[in-house]
Amino acid sequence: MEITIREGGPGDVPAILGMLDSCVEWLVAQGRTEQWGSAPLSRHERTVASVVGYMDAGTTYLAEADGVPAATLTLTDGPGAYLSHLAPPGEPERYIHWLASDRRFKGHGTGSALLAHAAAETARAGIRLLRVDCYAGQDGRLVRYYEENGFTRTETYVTGGSWPGQVLARRV
Repeated sequence: MEITIREGGPGDVPAILGMLDSCVEWLVAQGRTEQWGSAPLSRHERTVASVVGYMDAGTTYLAEADGVPAATLTLTDGPGAYLSHLAPPGEPERYIHWLASDRRFKGHGTGSALLAHAAAETARAGIRLLRVDCYAGQDGRLVRYYEENGFTRTETYVTGGSWPGQVLARRV
């Protein structure tokens, strides 16, 4: 399977929302509804607005597997407002939002390819810090995934009263 990475645009929003819905479906099948709930994220106006807002603020990338959109992420200059209570890093950064993959491509390396691309784009911009945050609950699998891709745990946080999060950083 050939993986290529390209910049995304407004026309990719339906594919991106489809990837997010695929993730929710996969999580629900595993009984893991604490992260994103059980309803397709494409039905949540706030989620759609968040995806589009980050696209407008940064650069979206899609990994394609044999020409089919398989994974996505968006890079911006900082975290979302929900992390405004955390101290800023004290240096320029790139921040990853909405990393998701169509679960049909699970295990094919599309997410890792995008993370490597994000690191390369960050370095190309002359910036040395790449950060991301994620759900840190249940068994911590998502946090470990980022660690396997070169990230290190930094701050923890709780949002929405009970949703545990983890910020991770990678030097590039």
